[in-house]
Amino acid sequence: MSYIARVVNLNSNDGFLHVNGNNWNDNNNGYAFGIALALRHNNMKTYTQIYKEIISFENLILAWKKARKGKTRKGYVIEFEQELFCNLMALHYELKYETYKPKPLVSFVLRDPKTRVISKSDFRDRIVHHAIVNILEPIFDRTFIYDSCANRKGKGNLFALKRFDYFKRKVSRNGLIAKNLFNDNNYVSGYCLKADIKHYFQEVDCNVLIEKKSPQLAVAGSFTS
Repeated sequence: MSYIARVVNLNSNDGFLHVNGNNWNDNNNGYAFGIALALRHNNMKTYTQIYKEIISFENLILAWKKARKGKTRKGYVIEFEQELFCNLMALHYELKYETYKPKPLVSFVLRDPKTRVISKSDFRDRIVHHAIVNILEPIFDRTFIYDSCANRKGKGNLFALKRFDYFKRKVSRNGLIAKNLFNDNNYVSGYCLKADIKHYFQEVDCNVLIEKKSPQLAVAGSFTS
């Protein structure tokens, strides 16, 4: 069964996100600056006032706490916190009156051991990122595929390994197929594919993704880029 998440800025054009998920249930969070989540061909459930939730001073404080976690000794964090209230209030008003502009990304090379080019946002912009995630994540996470593990609460490496073990046992019928057919405990009647798309985020055409029926996300911006 598929679901529709509708994302709407009340002052702009509509957009749609078509997703598949098997861990859906009713969403009672009551958020949204233009979001409606619904079963296809069913009544839409609409969430209002999401943008106000995102830019609220209380949410910005929570976002600042998350952005500073593990970085309290960084110079840019210390500098921001010297005028913490004023800086958060200024950010709040910029978002409220739509004058906010993110700073350019800072890029550097990381070797761990694979060489990667990392682009880092300014600390102030990271607060905005966390503020958005605080409100949108509880809504959209319910529509994600259950076995999608990356950057999700309650998921991760251990969850992925347990799910792999579950499917491994299911495919091999707990080893019964191997024992019955070949008397070989090492035989498994299934395959595991490990793959990586080289430079995906740098090279993927976002316009193509937006045009696709599933998944598709079009959000009319309330931020000035």
